[in-house]
Parts: sequence; C-alpha cells; structure tokens
Amino acid sequence: MAVLGITGGVGAGKSRILRILKEVYGARVIQADQIAKELEEPGCPGLTALEEAFGAGILDGEGRLDRPTFAQLIFGDPQARETVNQILHPLVWQEIKRRTSEGREELVAVEAALFDERSRQLCEYLIFVDADEKRRSQRLMEHRGYTRTRCIEMINSQPSRTDFLAIADFVIDNNGTVEHVQQQLSRILEEVSRREHSKKKKKGTYQ
Repeated sequence: MAVLGITGGVGAGKSRILRILKEVYGARVIQADQIAKELEEPGCPGLTALEEAFGAGILDGEGRLDRPTFAQLIFGDPQARETVNQILHPLVWQEIKRRTSEGREELVAVEAALFDERSRQLCEYLIFVDADEKRRSQRLMEHRGYTRTRCIEMINSQPSRTDFLAIADFVIDNNGTVEHVQQQLSRILEEVSRREHSKKKKKGTYQ
C-alpha cells in the first residue's frame, strides 16, 4: 500500500486531485477535516477537549459545537487556532492511521492542511497542490460565496507557499486544465511506483 498525503492552501483545488485519484486510480480517500468534524460530535473526545479549553460558550442549545460561533472565536486568533490544532491533530491522525490500516486498496490519499512528523510517518509521499492567490480567491468566491477580503484573510492565515514547498515531495500546478493536472499526477504516481518497487527489492520481498 502506498499512502499519499495531499496538502495545499484553501482554494488550491485539492478536491480536484482527490477526485482524480479516486475515480481514475481507485484510491481510497481520507479527509482530515471530515474526521475532525466527526470527532467534534457530542460525546466524542474532540468536542470534550475543545469544551474544556474554550468553555461551554462554544456549544449550541443542543450541546453540539456552534460552528459559526467557534469559527468567529478562532478566526483572528493565531493562539486559539494553535490550541485547536494541538487538541485535534493527534486525535485526527490516530483515527486516520486506524482507517488506513483497515483498507485493502493499493493506493490511499490522505488530504490535510497540516502535516508534521507524526503524519509524515504515515504519509511517506507528500503532494503539495499549488495555485496562485488570484485563482484561489476566485474559486473561494465562486464556490463558497466569500468576499475577496475574506478570501485574502483566509489565505494569509495559512502556511505560506514556501512553507508547503519545504515539506513536499512533489508539487502539482493546479492553475490550469484537468488534463494538465492528470499528466502531472500520472508522472508522480509513476515515480511513487518506482520507489515502492525499489524498496521491495531492497527488502528482498519482490517476486
């Protein structure tokens, strides 16, 4: 099994890459954001820990996470965002590891905004989905209805392009057509396959 990490800033178009991996290559797709949302459900460890850190004011009348209120609370506060990451990141990756081990697919794609030493141990190959700021803003305005100002604020609140490039094994330029992306992805998967083949030979497991 080859496990790919897919990362990139908001609006970079990671969903396009995931769709191709799933539909064309039969990859199993796991999204960290979705798992985080599941861990934030009532009775789950994520929500319990968030309530302990931020207080009951983050909950709505039914005891569920009040997402608009919580987003407002942490949006302009880097320290609060870091606290959320410290709480949820280990829980999310523990669950991702469990789900990855359960699958039988030869290719697994794990999409996440943040990767560290723990996650890199699971995702040996990390692909950075790159797109320029103008295109990212356009996508966010068209698909999510954000204002241009909100788009810029969101982009600036995330790691920079330099930060992503520093940790990535491969880069996909997602400014162009689907065909161009597919060509890049094909070359990356060929290289991943070559490396996996080489690893098996060194371990003496290749038949």
